[in-house]
Amino acid sequence: MFSFAVVVGLLCVLPSEAKESAPNVQVYSREPGTIGKANTLICHVSNFYPPEINIELLKDGKVMSSANQTELIFGEKWDYYLTKHVPFTPLANEKFICKVVHLGKSNDYFWESDM
Repeated sequence: MFSFAVVVGLLCVLPSEAKESAPNVQVYSREPGTIGKANTLICHVSNFYPPEINIELLKDGKVMSSANQTELIFGEKWDYYLTKHVPFTPLANEKFICKVVHLGKSNDYFWESDM
């Protein structure tokens, strides 16, 4: 019972030590990006605080509804990590974006094929 109280106490005190931190965002594909070849689009968002964040994968401005997201991962420096991914087959002239909204700020990060 004592150890539970200590853990709860630490969880209440230590987050106040954390400072707001904008996310680092990486957009890439599992395999080299080749037009017309099936692949997986990945958006990895790391080192952000607080944990409230929204990540969307977009194809030509429309949400890719079949995307999956990992569970929120907690880092040792009171920061967080998330990854969102979706199968896709890029075609010429299509635009793929990872849209991240954190602390009221929205940013778009573009995927670039290797071609």
